[in-house]
Order: sequence, then C-alpha cells, then structure tokens
Amino acid sequence: MKEINIARAIVNGRKAKGITQEQLAQFMGVSKASVSKWETGQSYPDITLLPQLAAFFNISIDELIGYEPWMTKEDIRKLYHSLSAKFGVRPFKEVMDQCREIIRKYYACHPLLLQMCVLFINHTHLAESEETQTEIMKTVKDLCAKIRTECQDVSMVRQAVMIEALCELELGNPAGVVELVQDVNDPVLGEEVILASAYYYLGDVEKAKETTQVGIFRHLMGILGDIPNYLMLNTDNRTKFDQIINRTLGLIDLFEVEKLHPAIVIGIYLTGAQGYAVLGADDQALELLQKFVDLVTSNIFPLEFSGDQFFDKVREWFSDLDLGVRPPQSETVIKGGLVDALTKNPHFERFAANPRFKSMVAKVTSVTV
Repeated sequence: MKEINIARAIVNGRKAKGITQEQLAQFMGVSKASVSKWETGQSYPDITLLPQLAAFFNISIDELIGYEPWMTKEDIRKLYHSLSAKFGVRPFKEVMDQCREIIRKYYACHPLLLQMCVLFINHTHLAESEETQTEIMKTVKDLCAKIRTECQDVSMVRQAVMIEALCELELGNPAGVVELVQDVNDPVLGEEVILASAYYYLGDVEKAKETTQVGIFRHLMGILGDIPNYLMLNTDNRTKFDQIINRTLGLIDLFEVEKLHPAIVIGIYLTGAQGYAVLGADDQALELLQKFVDLVTSNIFPLEFSGDQFFDKVREWFSDLDLGVRPPQSETVIKGGLVDALTKNPHFERFAANPRFKSMVAKVTSVTV
C-alpha cells in the first residue's frame, strides 16, 4: 500500500531546484531547522503551507505529500482473500465494519472498490437479515455506479456495469437491468480473434495460441455459466429441459470440466436437480444430486484452477486475474453452503425421508465439518 512521504518530496524538489534548506526556509517564512525536520520526517509542514510548497515545486499537493490512494493488484488480491476468510470465521457485522472502513480509506481506488463489490456479492447471503442484505446490495450498486462514471478503464467499467445490473435485479428493478445491459447481446467479433491475429503477424505464434486458447476457455465458461438460468427458464417444458441437460452433460464430459473447473459444474448439477424436482421428475433430480455429491466429496479442495492437457496455456492467464486462481469465497464459506444446498432448498424437502437422499446429506456433511 502507498504511504504518505512528504519528506522525500521536499528533498527531491529542493535538490531539483538547486537550492539550500536555508533558501527554502526563507521562501516559506520558516526557520532552517523547520525545513531540516521536514526532510528527516521529524515533523510535517503546517497544513496551511502545503499549497505554497506545492506551487513552489510546481507539483500537486497529492504529489507533495506522496499520497496515492491506490493499492497494487497484489495488495488487493491479498486483502480480498483475507477478508473472505474472515467472513467464514468471524461475526458478519465485524467483518463488514472492517470492509466499510477500508472503502472509506481507499475511496478513490477503483480496482479496490470493484473487488469489494465482488466480495460483498459473494458473502451477502451470510447477513443476518434480508434488510441487511438489501442495504449491502444498495451499497454495491452505488459503488459500481461510481466506478462506471469515474473510471477510465473500459474493462473495469464493464465489470462494474454487470455487477450493478445484478444488484438492480436483486433489488427488484428489472427495468434498470435492461437500461444498463440491453446491448450485451450485440454480435461482436471476439477480441481474442483480432488479438491472436495481431500476435501471429508479429511472429509470436505461441502468444497467438495462448490468446486463442484463453478465448475458447472463456466462451466455454460463458456457455456453462448461462446454463443454470436457461434451465430454470424451461421448467415448463420437460422435453426442452431434457435437451438442455443432455447437451450440457455432454459438454462437461467432452471438456472434462469436473476436473478443469469443478465450481461451475456444482451449480449446474444443483440447478438441474432443482428443475427436475419442479417438473416432478424425482428420479432424474436424485441422479443429478448424486453427481453433485460425488463431485463435492471428491478431491476438489482447495478449489483452484489448474488447467489440463487441452487448456495448457490458460493457468497463467487465470493467475493474472484480479483474484488469481482462488475462488471468490473462502473454503470455509463454500463448504458451509454445501449441506445447505441439499437441506435448505425447498424443492428438495420431499426427499428428506428418502434413504438415498439421506445418504447424500451424510456424505456431504462428512467432508464439510
């Protein structure tokens, strides 16, 4: 993290102008001893002198005091995972208060604010009341709006828009979602196609391969990320629902996604089981729940992306993402939600006395305690 260091700025500024401490003291109307203490960090200039000092050195006051409200990417990543871990073991309000203090301190650091929004989105469900959850969603929405209107980073703005849209949806304002993202489905040539071509023409074939592979991976994850929502939109059509499930399972098997990225498969199995429960297809629901249980009780922890023989160039890209290869929730929080996914879903209540279902709950419980 950046720290205030006015002493260095004064020393550098004075030397750049080629003047002595005494000459600077005369200009500022203070003693030479005062300037000496400023430069050694024993004391600071009076706040009323800062504009005069900054003007003398032809720099901003922020530059003078050496203040930069930004944290490095690595600082943000470490802070995020530290706070995520605390959400799993500390009282929710205590961690939220700490998060709010951090936001106040670094309110101009857009990369940090964006990741705090991601942190809140992934842990809001732990709040003690719906009222608190709503307040947090409003906070996230406001932070995203700030990023969207102030930040110059296109990629960051795009992420903020999508998170803000999610908040609008959770807050019961679908019209706000449409206004924010109505152009999201415009047909656009993938950026990776253009970028990979550029690398190829520059003679960097390996970088072109890596860029294309990352594009394929992103599109695959995008498809699988859309599946749970598409499943729930088709619980009124058993034939269509079966088609979606069969094609999705085929895609998961084809690309070995259970090993590649198990976290995304967990949600598909749960949503598929819930959809079949809605359709009254209990056998199919239990089959998908069994897939869910078998996956989460296999050796998938810690949940980190590792790549495979097909996606052998993706891990480095994954590592460069804001949160790296680790998931946005701590292992404690993730495991804590696995049993709840089975026992607290109202669509699975009728399975409570089913021996197969009870065995599933016991098996999941055994690996989460």
